[in-house]
Amino acid sequence: MKKIKEKHSLAMRWTHWVNFPLLTIMIWSGLLIYWANDVYSVTLFGHTYVRFFPKWFYDALSIPHRLSEGMAFHFLFMWFFTLNGIFYVLYTAISGEWRQLLPNKHSFKEAWLVLLHDLHIRKTAPPQDKYNAAQRIAYTAIIIMGFGSVITGLAIYKPVQFYYLAWLCGGYHFARILHFVLTIGYVLFFVIHIVQVILAGWRNFSSVITGFEVVERKKVSAKIKNDENEKN
Repeated sequence: MKKIKEKHSLAMRWTHWVNFPLLTIMIWSGLLIYWANDVYSVTLFGHTYVRFFPKWFYDALSIPHRLSEGMAFHFLFMWFFTLNGIFYVLYTAISGEWRQLLPNKHSFKEAWLVLLHDLHIRKTAPPQDKYNAAQRIAYTAIIIMGFGSVITGLAIYKPVQFYYLAWLCGGYHFARILHFVLTIGYVLFFVIHIVQVILAGWRNFSSVITGFEVVERKKVSAKIKNDENEKN
């Protein structure tokens, strides 16, 4: 027999879906700022082998002339991004959902088994609760990355006023490198996340929209038992 079960709370869904356009705007506007001073490349013995973007890309989008636009959007939406992140962390802490998100001592071993299962090398997936081991690690990492982006961003934004943050990040230039690396990490996370959503199927995706999913009753009973074991 099937049963409708609540899977994701409204607060979790709200922060999830709001964060997607916010992060997209932050990456886009951040790249407009970066493109005004494209300093990162792979250079050996005076010869540049790899640049992140070719010259025709800059010319097509008139990128060198959009610095002020990028700064305006970036410095505005960073506050919404930060507030949304703070609300998410506070909610998980107060509601107790952090217990289902934080990795445990078995997570890294089980995450490898999840990867083998996704690659169809291993037939059966390791047991999971609301989130599997790989998701626990990924979702915890993205929170840490968000915190790192705020700290490094403030160090770049006001290196004199927030000199202690700049010092903590290893100086202005290293803070900028860390900020850039974190941006690449967001893009990689987004790509992997989309692939995982496709592999998980429509039922899993729809539950992030509606907050509910249809499951077998015996699975619901097992879920309740697991929740009780975690609380004990």
